[in-house]
Amino acid sequence: MKKIFSLLLATTMLFGASILHAQTQPAKTTQTTTTTTHTKKDGTPDKRYKENKTGTTTSTTTTTHTKKDGTPDQRYKENKTTTTDHKSTTTTTTTQKK
Repeated sequence: MKKIFSLLLATTMLFGASILHAQTQPAKTTQTTTTTTHTKKDGTPDKRYKENKTGTTTSTTTTTHTKKDGTPDQRYKENKTTTTDHKSTTTTTTTQKK
């Protein structure tokens, strides 16, 4: 029983010493001050990141929906031409005599 206890005590001390030694090592910190651009394997910028999305802003005031042939699509409000010419229509009734 004494041998088992001393073996257990020795392994506990060894294990404890290795944990303490691992914690006393200084942490390596590297600070990068340069901005890195994320790139894909082929070298092109990765568009998933904010810094690579430059130049892709679109203005909503100047966008027009067009068809494949390039003409404006009349289904959208910004492409419809509004006319202010309101013609008054008069209805005339005709009666037939029998």
